[in-house]
Amino acid sequence: MTETHSTAMSTFETVSVVGLGYIGLPTAAFIASKGIRVIGVDVNERFVERINRGEVPFFEPDFEATLAGVVSMGSLTAQTTTPHADAYIVAVPTPFQHDYSVDTKYIKAAAKSIAEQLKGGELVVLESTSPPGTTEEMAQFILDARPDLTDADGKPNSVYFAHAPERVLPGRIMIEMAENDRVIGGVTPIAGQMARDLYATFSNGKLLVTDARTAEMAKLTENSFRDVNIAFANELSIICDKLGIDVWELIELSNHHPRVNILQPGPGVGGHCIAVDPWFIVAAAPEEAKLIRWAREINDSKPRYVVDKVLTKAARFKAPVIAALGIAFKADIDDLRESPSLEIVRQLAAEMPDASVRVVEPNVEALPVRLSELPNVQLQDAESAIAEADIVVMLVDHSPFKRIDREALQEKVLIDTKGVWR
Repeated sequence: MTETHSTAMSTFETVSVVGLGYIGLPTAAFIASKGIRVIGVDVNERFVERINRGEVPFFEPDFEATLAGVVSMGSLTAQTTTPHADAYIVAVPTPFQHDYSVDTKYIKAAAKSIAEQLKGGELVVLESTSPPGTTEEMAQFILDARPDLTDADGKPNSVYFAHAPERVLPGRIMIEMAENDRVIGGVTPIAGQMARDLYATFSNGKLLVTDARTAEMAKLTENSFRDVNIAFANELSIICDKLGIDVWELIELSNHHPRVNILQPGPGVGGHCIAVDPWFIVAAAPEEAKLIRWAREINDSKPRYVVDKVLTKAARFKAPVIAALGIAFKADIDDLRESPSLEIVRQLAAEMPDASVRVVEPNVEALPVRLSELPNVQLQDAESAIAEADIVVMLVDHSPFKRIDREALQEKVLIDTKGVWR
């Protein structure tokens, strides 16, 4: 591993970011803010239209001014077709399949569109989280489509491939995109250096250069570490329920030990990283990844535990009204990917057709299809939902929920998965 700081050497006149979601679009905007011409690519025409108007198509605090600025200056434009560029960043989804292996269809689609534009000398960076070897597979896919090119260093027809996994937390992207250290893995030494130079254009953090496979495994390891720790907290919460102990007080007391740092329990684990990435390690080494698998299974089972708790409380009501506070995967964002809270709401509505489930989610304007197709689920404001509810379930600790008047909760059955009302 080589530790470097942000002093750029290679120059890039144009960069194309393929995939303009929660990671790709901020990355494109940060690069564009440094005076580099950036062309964003996405298959979602509605996203492209909104971006070209300077509008953020999702919720991310403090990002809108940056995007509007680079769009108005002409530094960033979006389109649905892939152009030629000096460097490409692929930031597309990498979902897992039924056997928990990665589904690379989006990577391959991006690679195919990029292959058609290459002339030699370009850099192609895979940012999407993926198992070890995926960047090399993407490189081979492109080279198979373009046998006139090579990934050998230093030739006129060379194309350079690298992996640079994102390390930002939704809700804090404007800070962490610039300040966090980055791991950068090159398929070849020159590819690693070129990728370092690209990220040095906007990153103030340390740029840690290694090989592509190690970089891929680093991201999976970081998220698996957090998943294992959350699983410990979630298992503690279930044990404490049985023993009549306040798990949040227990964790607070235990964390006063100088070498203990237990994370917080919740209704499960969601998001595009922690809920997915450990499975890639399990799929790559199923016999060896025992602890990582157990942790994932514990966290995957927590939503069902919450559902059963609500069902038990609801049994006393003939047609219960349930206020479900939050369906995002974490606080103060609108991201619903792999959200355990959303799954809890779906199961409750499906298993209690006589119940009315009032979803309170301040960061979305409409329910996702999985919920809107259920006749007994509706989106509602917090005040009226709580007023009409028999049962109030705290699923996501959004900031507005922490300010709810406790008097409004009197005589309600409360189920708190986040420790807000302790």
